[in-house]
Amino acid sequence: MDFGFTDEQNMLRDSVRKLMDKHASPDYIRKLERDQAYPYELYDEWIKAGLLAMPFPEEYGGLGGNAIDMAIVAEEISYRSTDLSMALGGSMFTGLNLVRKATEEQKKYWLPKLLSGEIRMSISMSEPDAGSDVGAMRTTAVRDGDHWVINGQKLWATGAAAKNNVINMYVKTDNKVNYRQGMSLFLIDKDTPGLEMKKLDMLGRRCTGTYEVFLKDVRVPHDRLVGGDAGLNKGFDFVLSGLQVERVVASAGSCGGALAVVDLASAYAKERKQFGKPIGTFQALAHMLADMKTEVEAGRSLMWRAASMVAQGKNALEEITMAKLFCGETYAKVANMGMQVLGGYGYNMEFDMQRHYRDSRVATVAAGSSQMQRNLIANLMGHKVQ
Repeated sequence: MDFGFTDEQNMLRDSVRKLMDKHASPDYIRKLERDQAYPYELYDEWIKAGLLAMPFPEEYGGLGGNAIDMAIVAEEISYRSTDLSMALGGSMFTGLNLVRKATEEQKKYWLPKLLSGEIRMSISMSEPDAGSDVGAMRTTAVRDGDHWVINGQKLWATGAAAKNNVINMYVKTDNKVNYRQGMSLFLIDKDTPGLEMKKLDMLGRRCTGTYEVFLKDVRVPHDRLVGGDAGLNKGFDFVLSGLQVERVVASAGSCGGALAVVDLASAYAKERKQFGKPIGTFQALAHMLADMKTEVEAGRSLMWRAASMVAQGKNALEEITMAKLFCGETYAKVANMGMQVLGGYGYNMEFDMQRHYRDSRVATVAAGSSQMQRNLIANLMGHKVQ
């Protein structure tokens, strides 16, 4: 399969790389992580450059890009920090879900605000007892006239407390049926009365922020039900509609982080001397670096193949799932190897390898765990996993 990029896509990569070089220096990223601060200034630059608008249809103010364009942006941003890519990805995925599933009135109201940077968006689905098992969801919404009253608790809500954020929250709207027929999606302002958030102290990805969300009699207008009356109890369909694009971008993010790890380790191995020679000349480390490079490029091939198929409108569920699995595990693997190459320096908080080591660990968990990816691949092969 030809993964050749168009001139426009090469220009896109170059422009994102220059933007990140200018506005996301290593010192800036280190400070964000040290302060556990959201990248507001950088997000504004992404908006100005049209990165958020890239995959949206032109009729809604977008630039009409495709999955390959999204993967290019994600890989370049993640080369600096996979955590930072989550800030852009949250708004991008939720906005694209509105393009697919919202009413025309909702699209015209919400999308201009999102693409202009007036608001941000994040997703909230997981709960203390409902991660991979979406059917265990307990947060409910009950109709009360022109409003819905929501009660429950959400967990692992990335970017939920960012300024002017609107949470795209999945809840149960019919407890009498299977969750596939009884879940809906609501748009909830993060400062709505009755909604409280607690920032969680995570091992990695500490800038965008991960939150626990508590909802007690939160009243949401009926026009915040995505899809209107037609969207009631269709939430599971909404989840599936964005699955392929989300996992392509997640795979690209892992590739970007993994590429950075290889470059950091390789550069260090050329400079660091022991016994009078650069450590990269010792076969034990040279072979380790060669394996790291090879596995990352293998993951990128899987990722670009999946992105290309999605861009062509093909069903790429199997290819995307394999890419998500392999790229996430490769990022975690090479980050661990990179720590070994840098030795004590890798363990020092002043060096970026430890950040990749921490950030990469969740790549095998977030957006579908490696175990769930393997189940899906096996099922697609005809092996019905129990």
